[in-house]
Amino acid sequence: MEHLELYNGVKIPQLGFGVFQIPDHEAAKKAVLSALKTGYRLIDTAQSYMNERAVGDAVKESGIPREEVFITSKIWLQDFSFDGTQKAVMRSLELLSTDYVDLMLLHQPLGDYIGAWRALEKLYKEGKIRAIGMANCYPHVLADLCETFEIKPMVNQIEMHPFFQQQLNLNIMKEYGVVPEAWAPFNEGKSDFFNNPILTEIGAKYNKTAAQTALRWNIQRGVVVIPKTVHENRMQQNFDVFDFTLSDEDMAKIKEMDTGRSEIVDHFDPYWIKALHSYKF
Repeated sequence: MEHLELYNGVKIPQLGFGVFQIPDHEAAKKAVLSALKTGYRLIDTAQSYMNERAVGDAVKESGIPREEVFITSKIWLQDFSFDGTQKAVMRSLELLSTDYVDLMLLHQPLGDYIGAWRALEKLYKEGKIRAIGMANCYPHVLADLCETFEIKPMVNQIEMHPFFQQQLNLNIMKEYGVVPEAWAPFNEGKSDFFNNPILTEIGAKYNKTAAQTALRWNIQRGVVVIPKTVHENRMQQNFDVFDFTLSDEDMAKIKEMDTGRSEIVDHFDPYWIKALHSYKF
């Protein structure tokens, strides 16, 4: 497993396991246990996923020392305030059955994320969180955060895959020393992602699938990837991406796939923003 180092010295595995859309406790716990058995040591959850308890139970049941598992969670908009975020983090710690979380993110840069960020800064200084970051920050928002706060985001988790490459965002993250992390590295299967002819043709040269090729592409760009699946054979396939290297020619071909837009969540659409604000759990 390869790791990236955050600017505060904390190391994050470059390949992790996401548990989005697995709210059932037993199903989520089983998936995390399978992922840990496969070799994953980064587990990405969120309060809005409603499976933090399952993640905590799986880590405990696995028998793997807590310090060997990198746990990420996220705070949702309904708790965005200085006091609300502090209470939300403590709830996460309780559900995860841990004294600290390795990385806590603000799930969207909406609402009172200013007050929420100041709460994360406080909890980081108190040792309740080893690293703090944002999710879904576009370049202008990320730059503003980095210029405004005492403690810059250490990670920015954004949608990032061959159809939506976000190169400007990557450039800004590099400038400020923020580690990029990709959610939906497979575009959630949209546009027949797993049968894409370019990814399939490139992967065939290395005896790899289109999915493995896409993960390797992001890894070579210095991005942390968190694919999600409930199928153990696919967990193993997704984990098997460190034994080959894409050529410059391969990387150039994939670069041409960029459409410059999302097919999943358009944060520039005011109706999406309204929907995100209205979501409660």
